[in-house]
Amino acid sequence: MSRDADENAGRLASASDIGELTGSRPRGSGPKPDPDDVEAVIAAGATPMMAQYLTIKAQNPEGLLFYRMGDFYELFFEDAEVAAKALSIHCTTRGTHLGEPIKMAGVPVHAAEEYLARLIAQNFRVVIAEQTEDPAEAKKRGAKSVVARAVVRIVTPGTITEERLLAPDRASLLVAVAPGKTEVGIAAADVAAGRFILTAATPETFAAEIARLDPVELIAPEGADLPPMPVRVTVARRVPSEFRAAGAPARLAANFGVADLAAFGTFSDAEAAAGLALVNYLAETQLANAPPLDPPRKDAPDRVMAIDAATRASLELTRPSRPDGPTLLSAIDCTVSGIGAQLLSDRLSSPSLVREEISDRHDSVAAFEADPVARSAVRSALKAVPDLLRAAGRLAAGRGQPRDALAVCRALHAASDAAAALPSERPALIEAAAAVLTAAPGALGERLAATLDERAASGNQPDGYIAHGVDAALDEARTLRDESRRFVAGLQADYQKETGVRSLKIKHNAVLGWFIEVPAGHADTLHSHETFSHRQSLASAVRFTTNTLRDLESRILAASEDARTAEQAIFADLVAAIVEARPWLSEVARQMAEMDVASALAERAAVSRWVRPTIEDGLAFEIDAGRHPVVEAALGDRSRFVPNDCVLSPPDDDGLARAVILTGPNMGGKSTYLRQNALIAVLAQAGSFVPAKRARIGIVDRLFSRIGASDDLAAGRSTFMVEMVELAAILNQAGPGALVILDEIGRGTATFDGLSIAWAALERLNEVGCRTLFATHYHEITTLSERRSRIGNATMRVKEFRGDIVFLHQVEAGAADRSYGVQVARLAGLPATVVRRARDVLARLEESDRGAARAALAADLPLFAAGAEPAENAASGGPSRSATLETLDEIDPDALSPREALDALYALKAARRAETEGD
Repeated sequence: MSRDADENAGRLASASDIGELTGSRPRGSGPKPDPDDVEAVIAAGATPMMAQYLTIKAQNPEGLLFYRMGDFYELFFEDAEVAAKALSIHCTTRGTHLGEPIKMAGVPVHAAEEYLARLIAQNFRVVIAEQTEDPAEAKKRGAKSVVARAVVRIVTPGTITEERLLAPDRASLLVAVAPGKTEVGIAAADVAAGRFILTAATPETFAAEIARLDPVELIAPEGADLPPMPVRVTVARRVPSEFRAAGAPARLAANFGVADLAAFGTFSDAEAAAGLALVNYLAETQLANAPPLDPPRKDAPDRVMAIDAATRASLELTRPSRPDGPTLLSAIDCTVSGIGAQLLSDRLSSPSLVREEISDRHDSVAAFEADPVARSAVRSALKAVPDLLRAAGRLAAGRGQPRDALAVCRALHAASDAAAALPSERPALIEAAAAVLTAAPGALGERLAATLDERAASGNQPDGYIAHGVDAALDEARTLRDESRRFVAGLQADYQKETGVRSLKIKHNAVLGWFIEVPAGHADTLHSHETFSHRQSLASAVRFTTNTLRDLESRILAASEDARTAEQAIFADLVAAIVEARPWLSEVARQMAEMDVASALAERAAVSRWVRPTIEDGLAFEIDAGRHPVVEAALGDRSRFVPNDCVLSPPDDDGLARAVILTGPNMGGKSTYLRQNALIAVLAQAGSFVPAKRARIGIVDRLFSRIGASDDLAAGRSTFMVEMVELAAILNQAGPGALVILDEIGRGTATFDGLSIAWAALERLNEVGCRTLFATHYHEITTLSERRSRIGNATMRVKEFRGDIVFLHQVEAGAADRSYGVQVARLAGLPATVVRRARDVLARLEESDRGAARAALAADLPLFAAGAEPAENAASGGPSRSATLETLDEIDPDALSPREALDALYALKAARRAETEGD
């Protein structure tokens, strides 16, 4: 980072502060105090500025301290080292403190947002300490007086409101949790937009609810157990007393100016405690500039599909499993605005369980699909519409700029244009949107359009953003200011003529104000004129002033100040009007987002030939020619994807849903088939059309997916252990309304162990009666279909040609007779010698009668036999002992020769065969 004097001219104003900062104690004046003991450091002779810095740092130990010094934010000591590494800027030293060099790093104030964005992305907290007085005022108190500074804000991932720091297409949620005896209270706020919701979860559903909300920052009590958090989530721990439920409803109500929280809905004490902790955290970090939140509203998790964290990760709904990888959201997103993209992300994260709500959304999509002209016009009107709520939120928090007011104006006019373009056929949601959007831009929008100068406001110019003709006093002050500046040019010409120095210039800077500058070689010429008074000498130039120039400067300053004051007053009135209209603006933004999502899903349906699904109560699940939306998008050509049917609807016997066992080779498409059916269910209940020829779906209340292998080494859990933990959650929570997709359960352990677990798990799911897709390489399990009508077999078709296999990616009824693992290994590039040896070993193993073994296994493991105790065991009080086992107990392996051991093994095998035949 450059430290050139010209580039960093803003630091000149605080040069005296630098001197104070870098002062040091005399060497040999006693032992050094502990740097963390602020009082001891001050007593040991720290400079006033160092004392100020250390005091602020001690009060805010958590976070990097951005300490304002002129036009730079400086960081010192360890903060400087950390920031330099995180931001790839230069860390230098200047002066000493307690005998040690002071490490420094800095960023320009005008570029602070860029650096803040990089720090926030790395989960840092940044403490902003601003100068709260002018350096000139500080000097009036004495030459060595320190400029007053105070922390004005603590920037954290969940509290940012700056446009450049926020993802335009994703809400940035701050979440607080308050664990109670029977439930966990949860509060979530989109601080930038002002949305504020309260909800609760049981200890069992807590992790899934946090995964659904997908926060960027989580506030929790110290010591509270939390589910595993992604690296990108910042966890802020606070003292447990901040989460006390007692009295929380009344205190939270007081924050919103009402006597009883019931004015906004029915909330539990745990929910109120979480909400109060969040509000207090905002007040603590944002101080006097805390963005206002809307009154809390109740969020109902029981109205949306329950999807746990493992399933979300497996299906990659909104977050990719690898950086820059595809997701369901990225594959289908055709929205044209940030607010529309945020709503679509919310819909995919929280598919609805309310059939009427789903039907209304499908009606809107159908109306837009049927009217391509209206669809195109609405999308054109909403294209790149500013985020209305975030702009209004910044203005309400006192961080707004003219550009934000202009954004509100543009958004309101875009809403009016969208209203005029809505389809003539208007189902309920479109009719509701029309009623709201038709009222835009309204008086507020017209006032903003008439008051703001669009060019100056969009560029965030320091003045000129109020249009001419709005205020007579403002126009008069501007005229005087501009004429005075024109007079400066005339005065410069007069002085050039009077002195004969053509290089004479009248300039301005923040330190000297207006001054006359000539090259050093012409200084004597001006010194000889009584009109000119010397002000400053530089190496290559000399600066002067005159009484006429001083008078002119006073007039310019007065006119500029009057114009600035008038503009600020008019802008403040506009901001007040916008803040007052926030409830209406919130509804306008919601309806614009609704129309963006509906028209975008209609666009996706039209382009990709998706169909409207039939949603009903019950356990139906019938997909004709279904396709994977993400894979199909990646292929680019819809004709290249092989569609497949899926039927999990209950047969006629007992009304419970079917399970399908899917076998076939690796690379045959099993995982794609599993995922596509889960994603079709998500899309359908999110209100979208689906990639299929026909779809009939009974509402899925819970979705479970266990696909792929992963470990958690940090927690000491192997791949197999992670798989078993996730399987346990599925088996313990799945009910009849669930959809479960499982892939290769039990593969991480010994063959018989894995087969036993997979067998028992499928039995359990079939007993529950949930819709299940169960992919496996344990072909023995397919015999279960012979015993129960609610279990069927399906396989991925392949063709063999000259020792190779061709994947057809088609699902057909039946079971695979083998897994083609050796062929797939050959395709993967295993050495030819290894492949030949593997084929030889496989041939030898397959010489055994696998069919007989499979039949025996099926006989020994009857369906639903888990937990049943044989009658003879119950009668005798324990398991019976066979003669073979008794013989085995009498053998001493250490006393046998190799030949004797082999003979004993053959004898045991013969005895066991005789026992089996006798049974």
